[in-house]
Amino acid sequence: MTITRVLVAPDKFKGSLTGLEAAQLTKQGINEIDAHAEVSVHPVADGGEGTLQAVLRAGYRWTPVRASGPLGDPVRTGFAECDGHAVIELADICGLAKLPNARPDPLGATSYGLGELIMAAYEHGCTSTTLAVGGSASTDGGAGMLQALGVHLLDEDGRELSPGGGALTRLAHVLVPEGLKARFRAVPFTLATDVTNPLLGDNGAAAVYGPQKGATTDQVRELETGLTRFADLLDRTAVDQAGAGAAGGVGYAALAVLNATRRSGAEYVLETTDLPDRIHHHDLVITGEGALDAQSNCGKAPSAVATLAREHRTPVLALTGKCDLDAAQLHDMGIQHVWQLRSLEPDLGRCLRRTHLLLPELAATAYQWWNSR
Repeated sequence: MTITRVLVAPDKFKGSLTGLEAAQLTKQGINEIDAHAEVSVHPVADGGEGTLQAVLRAGYRWTPVRASGPLGDPVRTGFAECDGHAVIELADICGLAKLPNARPDPLGATSYGLGELIMAAYEHGCTSTTLAVGGSASTDGGAGMLQALGVHLLDEDGRELSPGGGALTRLAHVLVPEGLKARFRAVPFTLATDVTNPLLGDNGAAAVYGPQKGATTDQVRELETGLTRFADLLDRTAVDQAGAGAAGGVGYAALAVLNATRRSGAEYVLETTDLPDRIHHHDLVITGEGALDAQSNCGKAPSAVATLAREHRTPVLALTGKCDLDAAQLHDMGIQHVWQLRSLEPDLGRCLRRTHLLLPELAATAYQWWNSR
């Protein structure tokens, strides 16, 4: 009897399942129709939510920390560490999911907690740090993060600014303590993100991502004004660097002050979790995420998984909530075929509520198709 070896490597189904939950449900669906299939679960991420979960499964150790959430209230969080290298996931500290009662505050949300966690990792003795910066609730240009690290942001009267991107319109002085840059530049930082946007302008942090965080048109203009003022007073050289607009401008502060190096979040997660070494031991790879669309081919995790599988000549199938890509685009990504949850449940609300029930059925259908070719 031939035993099929399947590697299941999905990202999260946003609003429904984590990457790990999606992988386990896919495995369940396959084994319900083929109990002998060897199904390996390997959740992935693109530098946003799920990054910590992925690296912890790969052997990193968890260090718990209490830090400030997006509106300043304390949250239980932490960082992953291995051999002196820390991995910090912004979404787990001051991301949208950490907003009290899930109510956005586009002008008041802050990245302060991220700075607290960076300091905690530094004091723990970590000698390098990766910042996974997807899913932020704030658009403060990383100002809060820098305040937590000791940078003073003052108004005309010399008073410290209150948290949030809205306060940056009152910024008059930026005081960077002597030695701060040198201290943290001795600790190499990696900015793990698929975002390449600049800080400012029509493609910048406020214009593109502000509305996703609840900002109105007027608030987007206010945030843009504040970010421009912040950059004018801190450092203009990093404004147009790829990734400066990531996480509401946290990318900008990391590039300008921490001298971070940007790399694809998906590629970082795949490499850190040893997916390149595992993939060639399998006959089939199944990946996926909540939606496959134009952004999926721009650094998202399923695209990175498919590219890697193609290098090893391993076929790839995808499971998703909905797919807006045509056959040619899927082929370019390296995906042979895709199955959509909405084919089982067209109603979006019911589909989201029943994803955990529908995904095993979808996985079984995909696996049967592959075996019957």
